[in-house]
Amino acid sequence: MAQVGSTPALSATVEVTTWVTKHVGGDGSGSTVFTEAFAPGETVRDVLRRCSARFPELDAALWSPDRTELGEHIEVVVNEAVLGVTHGLDSPLKNGDRITLLGQFMGG
Repeated sequence: MAQVGSTPALSATVEVTTWVTKHVGGDGSGSTVFTEAFAPGETVRDVLRRCSARFPELDAALWSPDRTELGEHIEVVVNEAVLGVTHGLDSPLKNGDRITLLGQFMGG
C-alpha cells in the first residue's frame, strides 16, 4: 500500500456514471472511475469537493447554487446505499469506500 510519510495512504473510489460522465470528459454513457486519496477523518463531502473542483462542469452540477449542499439532479451512493441511508455528506470515509455519482433521469 502506498504511504504518505509514515501514515498509510487512504483512498476511496469515485465512480461517475451515465450522463454525468459528460462533466468529467466522458461521452455521457458508461462510467469513469477515479481513485481519491484522503486523510483520516475526511468526509464524503471533503472528497466530493476535492474531486469536483478538478471538473468545473461537475462542480456546478453536483452542488447547490450556494454550494452548501448537493444539487437536485445527481444521486450520490456510498457503498451501494443512497446517501442518507448509511452515510451522510459529513460521514467520515474508510479506506476502500466507493462513492458513485449517478445521474437522475426525469420525464414521463
